[in-house]
Amino acid sequence: MASIDRRPDGRWRARWRLRPGGPQRTKHFDRKLDAQRFLTRIEAQQLDGSYVDPDAGQVRVATYARTWQAAQLHRPTTVAQVDAHLRNHVLPTFGDRTLASIRPSEVQAWVRHRSEHLAPATVEVVYRIFSSMLHAAVADRLIVRNPAQGVRLPTVTRTAVVPPTVAQVDAVRGELPERYQALVTLAAGTGMRQGECFGLTVDRIGFLHRTITVDRQLILTGTGPPVFGPPKTAASIRTIPLPDVVGTALAVHLERFPPGDDGLVFTNPHGGAIRRNRFNEQWRPATQRADAPSLRFHGLRHFYASLLIEHGESVKVVQARLGHASATETLDTYAHLWPDNDDRTRAAVDAVLGTPTQPGRRSG
Repeated sequence: MASIDRRPDGRWRARWRLRPGGPQRTKHFDRKLDAQRFLTRIEAQQLDGSYVDPDAGQVRVATYARTWQAAQLHRPTTVAQVDAHLRNHVLPTFGDRTLASIRPSEVQAWVRHRSEHLAPATVEVVYRIFSSMLHAAVADRLIVRNPAQGVRLPTVTRTAVVPPTVAQVDAVRGELPERYQALVTLAAGTGMRQGECFGLTVDRIGFLHRTITVDRQLILTGTGPPVFGPPKTAASIRTIPLPDVVGTALAVHLERFPPGDDGLVFTNPHGGAIRRNRFNEQWRPATQRADAPSLRFHGLRHFYASLLIEHGESVKVVQARLGHASATETLDTYAHLWPDNDDRTRAAVDAVLGTPTQPGRRSG
């Protein structure tokens, strides 16, 4: 039951309870009219379910972050990424704060500070994780609004993909230890992602039908050994044509290095699954020696896409081979690699408008 009374100092005190028998809440106003309007708004919010208890937002950000993380349906790789970003970038600044105490200006200042240390794209990822958590706190009725909403982010400049050359791919492959050389041939000849290559097992290679089935990848889960997990997206589950050069390289590799645990085609020197960080210890020096220091393993996927485009494959074919979720994703990444049709456009216009019209006749 809500009520209003006047205090000895002349101010008006609004009283209300969230539930019968619950603790009484109070708020003071200089005018009785303001107190009446406030209680009317509180009663309306309680009726429509939008009321937020002012004390609910006293939960510490670090405490709520643990609850929020536990409820997310993230892939294992995303779980690790979200945890790292929260620990490294969000909690050091806001972890000891209460949810209700965070102001939009503070989030904006935090974004600016992070922009001094992180690339714009990384800042955007970290911000979206933090904002998603705060949005969940609004849905849980712990805070009235998301203080991260409307915050300006640094501009992300997306550079055009520049695929490696054939010479660079060959050079890096030659600089790697023998047990990893066919891995380069596989990635460059099928466009498979690194995790998909690491997780390839013998039973997924169709030597007879000349195909490779991609329906899982090798992922990291904290400090434990890599495990099989689903591909990046549902569209990533696909069957890829197996070129002869790749099939031959895999056959020679398997003869030299027998399959490891679970039938893994590529293993570390101990016969176990390859960890990305350990593989990078081989990859980086190899790219340096090959005079291709900027080449990442993912660049082999770009090489494959550029090869398909150069040989006239359509957007839909490239999308299917790479396992992109949509043709838009493919075009956003590789549109600049498709040959332009300037000459065909000119020829088409010249063929129609370049034909002289008969005297005395108006065209159109």
